[in-house]
Order: sequence, then structure tokens, then C-alpha cells
Amino acid sequence: MQAQVLLKPRPVEEGPLRLTERPVPEPGPGELLIRVRTCGVCHTDLHVVEGEIPLPRLPVVPGHQVVGVVERAGGPAPAGGAAAAIPPGTRVGVAWLHGTCESCDYCRSGSENLCGEARFTGYHVDGGFAEYLTAPADFVYPLPDRFSDLEAAPLLCAGIIGYRALRLSEARPGERLALFGFGASAHITLQIAVHRGCEVYVFSRSEAHRRLAVDLGAAWAGQAGEGAPAQAERAILFAPAGPLIPTALRALRRGGTLAIAVIHLDRVPSMDYALLYGERTIRSVTASTRQDGIELLRAAVDAGVRVTTEAFPLRDADRALTLLKAGRIQGAGVLVVSE
Repeated sequence: MQAQVLLKPRPVEEGPLRLTERPVPEPGPGELLIRVRTCGVCHTDLHVVEGEIPLPRLPVVPGHQVVGVVERAGGPAPAGGAAAAIPPGTRVGVAWLHGTCESCDYCRSGSENLCGEARFTGYHVDGGFAEYLTAPADFVYPLPDRFSDLEAAPLLCAGIIGYRALRLSEARPGERLALFGFGASAHITLQIAVHRGCEVYVFSRSEAHRRLAVDLGAAWAGQAGEGAPAQAERAILFAPAGPLIPTALRALRRGGTLAIAVIHLDRVPSMDYALLYGERTIRSVTASTRQDGIELLRAAVDAGVRVTTEAFPLRDADRALTLLKAGRIQGAGVLVVSE
């Protein structure tokens, strides 16, 4: 099979990925062998490829927004496992959360995203920038027929993380929600928030992104630092830029919440305490649970989400990541791996 392999992190402009022939992986007990159709291109992939987050292994195949078809199950599956219940030919999604210990306090309390032994797709294990991958059957998602392979891929991280950030922001119907950065995740989150009755303001450097935001239902769109029509009760930071934190706090009313939906920030800046005073809250968003994924897929159908994508062949993974870094992808970039 062909796979885009990271041997050593480097700036994406230097082409760090290598298109390589590899054996098709063998699924273990409780796992599925999945033929990849599409795989979304995420900012986390960019952080992995450029080494901005510590890498637990090299070489590694990035990619964690995978739409594919089950080829076969490994076996025998553990008692109660889902592998035998998912027949060959089933279309499934594979997301960032690859597996957890399933026995610690976090896992037992519904916070498996915080498990100390959590493993992530395209990070601890090879991901979807390849023609095949394996995944635990208990951690894959059945996908709604409403979304094509291209449309479904961004839902599996951009959508899930955005949904969790929206939930952790505690945005309620009738409230104003400010989104900072408008890429793959924000363009999905915006539509769900509008469907739920929020008035959404979008802050983005890109004029094209601001136009897309308004087209998808934003009440206002401008650049960070511009005055929105009013302060918001809730905000989500999608851009991996720490200096935007004070800007986002200035956009919040007293008692508001800022959710930070990125895995890596260049820094958290020092700032005047007055920006936090007034019982404003800052909270990070750490990965996601399987339940988040289930709820997001349902919410995307209910809201009639329009997923805007730009397709690239597998051989152009470096180019897709370069355009993502430059903010030049409308909506979400998706690698087309097979038909």
C-alpha cells in the first residue's frame, strides 16, 4: 500500500512527508482493517509534521479524520468487543481517539479523553494518510448516509472538537458566541450554534473566510480587534495563537466563558487581570470522548450542516498542509485516497 510517512519533523514547506510503499497492516484482536477512502487534513497533523508537539514515535503516518470501508476483522475479538458486529463493506469513521485503558477513574466517569494511557490516531499509531489502517472496533463510528466521503472526513476531528468546545463554552440559545479563527472546525461549529439559536460573530484574518462565515449564518464577521456589534457571552478560540487570548477576553461579557480548542499554542501571554476579572472563565479543550463523536454526528444531521471541502490526492499531502498553514483552504482540506 501507499502511505505518507513522517521520518523526521521539519517545516512543511520543506516536504517532510515521504510517499512510501508499505505492507498492508494486520488487524489484531478486536481491531478492524479499514481501506481508507478519504482523510481530513487537520492543524494537529501540521503540529505533528512540524514537531510542535512531542512525538511518541517515528516514523509515523499522520491523519486522524478517516473515512473508510471495513475489509475484515482481526480475531478472535475480546469478549463483548464490537469487531464481529461490524461486517466487511461497512463504511466507518476513525477519529483522533484511538484507544484508552477503559479502567481508570477518567474512563469510568465518562472523561476518557483525559485518560493517562489514551492513544491517538496518526500520533501513537499510524493514521489515515495511507491506503489502509487498523483501528479498534470499539472506537470507530458508523457514519450518516447524508454525508459523502469528502464531507464526512472533517466531521471526525474538526467537527468533534468544535462540538466539544461549543459544549464546554456553555453557549445557550439566545446568547452571542464569538469564534476566533475560521477553518475546518469553526465552519462546522458555527452552523450547529446557529441551529441552536445562538447569534454568532466570527473573527478571521481572511476575507474569504469571513465571506464564508456570513454565508453559513454568522451575524457578523470581521478581523480580530475590530468591534463586533456587542460583547459575547461565550467565545471559542480555534486559532493556535496565544496572543489572541486577551483579544477574545475583551470580546466577552462579565461571567462569560472562553474555550480554547487547540492542541498547541505558541504561548499564553501575560495580561492584565482586569481581562479575567468579572468572573470570566478560560478553559482548555482536551481531545474528545466517543460520546462527543456520537453526539456531533447526530447534531450535524439535525442542523443540516454544509461541509465545505477542498480535495487533494494523497501524493499532495505536503501541499495540503502548506496551504492549511497559510490559511488558504476554504473550509476543510481532505485527502482523497481511494474511490
